[in-house]
Amino acid sequence: MNIVVNEELKAYIDPLTPEEHDALERSILAEGCRDALVLWGDVLVDGHNRYGICQKHGLPFQTVQNTRFQSMEDVHLWMIDQHLGRRSVSDFQRGVLALRKREIVAERRARAAAAFVAGNAEAETHPDESSATAAPAAASVAPPEDLSSREAIARAARLSSSQVVMIEKIQKQAAPELVAAVKSGTISLNAAAAVATLPAEEQVAAAAAGKDELKQAAKRVREAKRKTREEAAPKNSDEAPQPAEGAHTDELPALRARVAELTAENEALRQQLAQLRAQLSADDGQPF
Repeated sequence: MNIVVNEELKAYIDPLTPEEHDALERSILAEGCRDALVLWGDVLVDGHNRYGICQKHGLPFQTVQNTRFQSMEDVHLWMIDQHLGRRSVSDFQRGVLALRKREIVAERRARAAAAFVAGNAEAETHPDESSATAAPAAASVAPPEDLSSREAIARAARLSSSQVVMIEKIQKQAAPELVAAVKSGTISLNAAAAVATLPAEEQVAAAAAGKDELKQAAKRVREAKRKTREEAAPKNSDEAPQPAEGAHTDELPALRARVAELTAENEALRQQLAQLRAQLSADDGQPF
């Protein structure tokens, strides 16, 4: 059997740690390769580690074809969903995968919308040729799920919305050394998101110094933010902002009265509109 290992697919999901790989190898040596490798034609989609271990020790394995794949995007989405459902995947990895899925889904929705618009334009230009088939063809394609909201991403990744915010911040601002520390579990999501606000050189230095220094860096960031908030907020009512000298404070009652007047006029217009609609509806029901 000819099995092709696509290096891009192999690297699409974070690799196992050395400890995890050793544990998988011991399991396969003791019990054999129990799960079939998933193929798309000749291309290996799922089971790269199992395949490598079986090849190394000359062990047999089973394969299964996934016939639903139509494109590499389908393969990527399937791989993401498979790993989102695995308990061994960390919170950070699940968040990254869910955000990656959002990008793919957003691109698909944009293409589907563009195709729909193009189909309608074609139908208007050549109604006899395309109108009969355009609607059924569009309806036969199931729209991809919507992952545009942070809440939807959180549900897909089994995380909280605040965790998704932290992961987005880490992805955008964190130095590679800090990201590596998150992936290895050296630093928590919360602490990493705080350290990610520091200049890149400070992030790198903290990561190089190890776990304790990363914690201290996160603590310093939080304390600095708290101090800034305390300095910005008035300590009591005496320090609350006062109107500038000469300000027209006597205009406030007049403004409130005007708002109330406009609100009443708006309500009256709504009632008139409702009456007109009722009258039109009654007239439509009259016989000719």
